[in-house]
Amino acid sequence: MRYVILGTAGHIDHGKSSLVKALTGIDPDRLKEEKERGITIDIGFADLAYPDDGLTVGIVDVPGHEKLISNMLAGAGGIDMVLMVIAADEGIMPQSREHLAICDLLNIQSGLIAITKADLVEKEWLGLVADEISSFVAGTFLENAPVIAVSAKTGENLDLLKKEILTLALTITPKTSGGLFRLPIDRVFTLKGFGTVVTGTAVSGMITVDEPLDILPRGITTRVRGLHSHGKAITKAYAGQRVAINLQGVNKDDLRRGDVAVAPASFTPTKTLDLSLDLLKDVPPLKNRSLVHFYTGTSETVARVILYEQEELKAGEHCFCQFRLQDPVVAMAGDRYIIRRFSPLQTLGGGAILDPAPGRRRRKDGIQDLVIYQNGQLGEKLALKIEKAGLSGISLSSLNAWVNADRPAIQQALGSLERTGTVIRHEDILIHTHAFELMNTRVRELVRAFHKENPLKPGMAKEEVRNHLNVDTKLFNFLLTSLKDVIVDKDLLRLKTFTVALSGAAEAHKTKILELLIKGGFQPPTKQEMAEILNMGLKEISDILTILAKERSVSRISESIYLSAAAYEQMISLLRAFFARKPELTVAEFRDLLNTSRKFALPFLEHLDAAKVTLRLGDVRKFLLKG
Repeated sequence: MRYVILGTAGHIDHGKSSLVKALTGIDPDRLKEEKERGITIDIGFADLAYPDDGLTVGIVDVPGHEKLISNMLAGAGGIDMVLMVIAADEGIMPQSREHLAICDLLNIQSGLIAITKADLVEKEWLGLVADEISSFVAGTFLENAPVIAVSAKTGENLDLLKKEILTLALTITPKTSGGLFRLPIDRVFTLKGFGTVVTGTAVSGMITVDEPLDILPRGITTRVRGLHSHGKAITKAYAGQRVAINLQGVNKDDLRRGDVAVAPASFTPTKTLDLSLDLLKDVPPLKNRSLVHFYTGTSETVARVILYEQEELKAGEHCFCQFRLQDPVVAMAGDRYIIRRFSPLQTLGGGAILDPAPGRRRRKDGIQDLVIYQNGQLGEKLALKIEKAGLSGISLSSLNAWVNADRPAIQQALGSLERTGTVIRHEDILIHTHAFELMNTRVRELVRAFHKENPLKPGMAKEEVRNHLNVDTKLFNFLLTSLKDVIVDKDLLRLKTFTVALSGAAEAHKTKILELLIKGGFQPPTKQEMAEILNMGLKEISDILTILAKERSVSRISESIYLSAAAYEQMISLLRAFFARKPELTVAEFRDLLNTSRKFALPFLEHLDAAKVTLRLGDVRKFLLKG
């Protein structure tokens, strides 16, 4: 079964709701006030089934009054084709023009025109109205649309209109069911015995009964208790359908129109958007930092407009800009939006959301990235978004929620980027090769500077480098495996060309330090004491001791105590001999065994415990070495 959404458009009292009722048998005016006053106040819904063609056309009927444009916009966001309704006895009216402009801004590309109340005028008059309509739609997506004179009262040409709706609906490209599920909520109500129900048009993905669901930006996690579409219970709903979702454990008062039901743990609400903007003709200029009413999906909020590269946008002009929203919205790259003047209310323009999660930028940074987001192929857009994520990269799940496209199409584009070496993938994270090359350069610079300042140290600590770059540990370790000109040596990084080269004076100091440690035996001088004896700095002493330890000439016992290799081997030999006679060793026995003081005996034992030579059990030690 295919699903297409048709939306009505037109001036108040031009017979939109009556025509929908005549076509479908369903009255889209559900409110008591609507029935009493005879006007549509809020969006209404009906459906037109074509079972022989495997098609259901969901109809969204919108109000035509100028004061109800916000309600009209809540219903217009998900429509695929429009039925422009113009009354024969009145012709083109203000909301006829505004609704057509809105449909154009929303990038609706298919539609047809119904001249209603044909029974009220003469045939010649109908011809004049048709001519007026031809001029009205010239240059718009309705320029070549069928124009059908109908009467909801007499039934004139209703069958012809149904046929034309079918013909047009069969040409519509279905919404993608391969993307993440997303349904902007346009109604919230309760049903006795069922609880809270939300309705809307599923704009992407699919959902099944019992599946978890998030309601954003509320941050509510729930589950699908039941699904209905066009009055029938269903187990699975697809993009393009009008859907009612019975939610589990959610209070009606916690939800409102403008919230979005989405696949769990997928979307992040945003208050900052980069966009392309087109102003309508015959509207006031839009100045930088102006406040406007912003509409996307079924949501409405206030936005401050930041124009890039200019201070004012004139009627009929195009630009790139950023909107900073008063309230968070759920949006994807490729979504459409409308703006209206803050006061007095007037539709100003609209366009496409290019980046729903832009990084920080200045107004004069250039707009080349936005040009790519607007005109580029999917792979180009993804590559740019990954590049802008820098060394932290961006997750595949974030990309799936960033752009309104099929997940298989995203995977295919990313696969191509990987094959060409444009991006690198680590588990779920994608990093642009430009960012990786920048990291490689930065690591080389950091390690080179470290070698220059610390010529006696074998390398720079990995963690110190990672902190400089502010990269996740797992990702950093992965990236290190592909570094050029840098060697990873356990927890240190050093340049391939670097070797510790001691000066003549340092070599002499190295010899003297080793002599002091050999002479000291089991009561070696500490680093501080050696610094005083040799009149050297602690840093230089530490660097030389590190070299000696790496050469295995000495063993590091603690931060300040080192043993010569000969003394260390003698200590192990004495322990073997002791434990051959006795199973346990006390601290006093160890001190006497080495003929040293408690000052050294305790650090020695703690080192031996850590090295798993001995095992402490209360106040005694046991020997762990075999052989």
